[in-house]
Amino acid sequence: MDLAKHWRLRHARYRLEGQRNRLTGEVRFPPAPPRPGEAEDTWEPYLLSGRGRVYSFSVVRQPPEGFEDRTPYLVALVRLEEGPMVTAQLTDCDLDQAAIDMPVEMVTRRLRDLGPTGLIVYGYKFRPIMQM
Repeated sequence: MDLAKHWRLRHARYRLEGQRNRLTGEVRFPPAPPRPGEAEDTWEPYLLSGRGRVYSFSVVRQPPEGFEDRTPYLVALVRLEEGPMVTAQLTDCDLDQAAIDMPVEMVTRRLRDLGPTGLIVYGYKFRPIMQM
């Protein structure tokens, strides 16, 4: 990923910002251009709560190149309180702790670094909601 693309995606990555339809109230994530036939201003930026529940999950034991040192790790489909489904890594969670319908919250964590350029890419992951 180049620096320009990283900069364009910063709101979705760091704040979990999606879009809300001004007419219907539908919420979507990630942000996208208007659908065919829609006006440019149909969708407005919408800050998601970052809270949701695990819809499904999997343990990754054979990772893609560049992530070998992180295995095993959890990847989940999270249904956000506002409705959209998000795919993300579960963090701060033991493999045997993960469960369907587990309440989770978004956190910002390091995703990877891009080698000699020194660019460290951060993004969203989810963790179990901390009990107080």
